[in-house]
Amino acid sequence: MNKVPCKILVVDDEEDILMAGKLLLKQHFETVKTSSDPYKIPGLLQEYGFDVVLLDMNYSTGATSSKEGFHWLKQILQLSPKTTVILMTAYGDIELAVKALKEGASDFVLKPWQNDKLVAILKTACQNRSGVSKRSAEKTEQENTAYHYDGFIGVSPAMQRVYQTLDKVAATDANVLILGENGTGKEVAARALHRKSKRAGSVFEKVDLGAVSETLFESELFGHAKGAFTDAKEERAGRLEAASGGTLFLDEIGNLSPALQAKLLTVLQSRQVIRLGTNKPRPIDIRLVCATNMPLYEMVREGSFRQDLLYRINTVEIHLPPLRERREDIKLLADHFLKVYRQKYGRPQLHLGADTMRRLNEYHWPGNIRELDHAMERAVILCDGNELHPDDFYFAPSENGQQKKQGLESITESDYTLEALEKMMVQKALVKHSGNITHAAKELGITRTALYRRIEKHGL
Repeated sequence: MNKVPCKILVVDDEEDILMAGKLLLKQHFETVKTSSDPYKIPGLLQEYGFDVVLLDMNYSTGATSSKEGFHWLKQILQLSPKTTVILMTAYGDIELAVKALKEGASDFVLKPWQNDKLVAILKTACQNRSGVSKRSAEKTEQENTAYHYDGFIGVSPAMQRVYQTLDKVAATDANVLILGENGTGKEVAARALHRKSKRAGSVFEKVDLGAVSETLFESELFGHAKGAFTDAKEERAGRLEAASGGTLFLDEIGNLSPALQAKLLTVLQSRQVIRLGTNKPRPIDIRLVCATNMPLYEMVREGSFRQDLLYRINTVEIHLPPLRERREDIKLLADHFLKVYRQKYGRPQLHLGADTMRRLNEYHWPGNIRELDHAMERAVILCDGNELHPDDFYFAPSENGQQKKQGLESITESDYTLEALEKMMVQKALVKHSGNITHAAKELGITRTALYRRIEKHGL
């Protein structure tokens, strides 16, 4: 396993936590140090110049207020402003997390942590930290190539129009609706808006409305009082309150039922939330960014999406083009992903052949950038030799049913296994709905999560 070149310090008063953290993290990161004494932090920072500090919030016996954690957070940021701090505690809630983010923490972890999630958070922190340290060195290259725009890669006219719109709207507090197919980078656009806005120093709160059940919608977005329902064991702020002062990104807004649309509209109009089980309105100050791959205007005509809610969320619209409409960018993206996975899987000599690049340019990419990313990683893992060939990639049939490469997997009579049939049905559903996970899952009669598992299982 290639370890991430990142220096991490874990500070906690429990030796068991330190031991568990070190055993886990040293498998993934080059340098991992631990300390049970927060007063050693200044000396350790000076000696090692840590990229990331994973900091406990409480050190005194019986302490649960997190005051000590906030004290040391400020100390670290004063001593080493470029160090990323991630706070952890066993006594967390949403309000505490929001306060931590506003005080300068990068993220917030609850103990006991989930190993995969903790590693993912730290890898992201290391990548962001690396990006800060390399920004000056890369600035000239990025300006010369114009390949990168705050998370995007592309020089096509279609993307230039997107960049211009982002620049114009970012500095305002206007509500923005981002439209585009699955995999076109809607969340990347939302985060770019946030980073370029006057709220960049505050929280960016993402809510996937496609993953929030109707029964939990109000509790999740508006919060609840203790005892408001059976499992409400403590008072909690909702996601709207958590985003106050920053940006709220509502992804998959087209999935909301008419009843939930009405509740959301009321809150957006009044800029106040009322937690479940209370009568007290609480003001919120958010910059709203929404996204969907669904045809909202058709849904308005059909009566399945409220016209007044659409007017409320789309002061400005940004349309992200599908990859097939920005073919000038395919090579740039392919080269970028190849570079990433060459490093990740230790294959520095790997390169794309001319025939392969031609095939990538001709393919219709129903899953857009996400599909290209996944296809490149799969090809890097499975290919033999130092050149990627067309047969190292899987190309789904085009909409007219024609195959785009020789050797495209098909079902023969000898392949009538449940495994092969399941894979075929998942492929057909994804192609039919142009990579739209929600629609494909609905047609297959399974949940989005179950579909994601099958996509991973079959390497699609």
